[in-house]
Amino acid sequence: MTPPRRPAAETPAVGLVVAAHGRHVMVETPEGRRVLCQTRGKKSDLVVGDCVRWLPTGDGGVIDALEPRRNLLFRQDEWRTKSFAANLDQLLVLVAPEPVFSESQLTRALIAAAEAGIPAVIGLNKTDLPSIEAARERLVPYRAMGTPVIELALKKDPEASMTVLAPLLAGRTTLVLGPSGMGKSTLINLLVPQAAAQVGEISLALNTGRHTTTSTSWYWLDDAPVPGDAAAAHLEHGARGALIDSPGFQEFGLRQVQPEQLARLMPDYAAALGHCRFHNCSHRHEPGCGVREAAARGEIGPTRQRIYGELYEELSQKRW
Repeated sequence: MTPPRRPAAETPAVGLVVAAHGRHVMVETPEGRRVLCQTRGKKSDLVVGDCVRWLPTGDGGVIDALEPRRNLLFRQDEWRTKSFAANLDQLLVLVAPEPVFSESQLTRALIAAAEAGIPAVIGLNKTDLPSIEAARERLVPYRAMGTPVIELALKKDPEASMTVLAPLLAGRTTLVLGPSGMGKSTLINLLVPQAAAQVGEISLALNTGRHTTTSTSWYWLDDAPVPGDAAAAHLEHGARGALIDSPGFQEFGLRQVQPEQLARLMPDYAAALGHCRFHNCSHRHEPGCGVREAAARGEIGPTRQRIYGELYEELSQKRW
């Protein structure tokens, strides 16, 4: 016997999560309409970038199902997991000579992206400052590893910065990540002039009163969503470009990574794998370690060795 079909009014519609706070999420329809929806149950794991199915409920909606994700970028410490966004085409990590960026935090973000299978780009902002040469020098190893580094002067020379950013962002969903003070807000406001108004409207709808620095926001890089199934197009690498702005962070836990995985997620270490005497080599103290031999030849710098050692120790702590 064929099961009865849902009435048309109850057929879930497709949508894209453009903001989320607790059980409340803002869902954008393929036509560009935004609907405030609630999730079922007391908790929600939905994040910006998720593709969902939802049902109308009077003046709003309820989430019926989460579509499969291509990827999810998140950080995890021993207390909690913080998800940034889902279904990303790339990660843009902004750094600058002032305030001086942390290579440890940069490395952690790149490792999280590698673990999630998300390509990453480093954006070096404030290239007009006198201290830029020191920042460039610190990024030499990352260029050598194959991580693209673009240079920007978002405030001093926005036109040249736009020339660099346009081909990078076109047709891609990009999460912009970085500590406070690196220029994320400047970048967003440059590319999306109406960003502040959008955030205000969404914050009011979600009743959070939050500002762009404390909430994750989705911005289309064009004026209106593409006709048709925008959420599905997003999942299929659609032609539209979008930016996702995420709050700054002071800590970036990587508890989702096993210590044995660490080396293959760091390109300079990964390049030296396969030449160790022991199959379970930690690359820290064992004799006959091919990675340590590569470091002795100068192929892995002292700062990278220090960061690897600190991360390995941290990830080797007892897990509850």
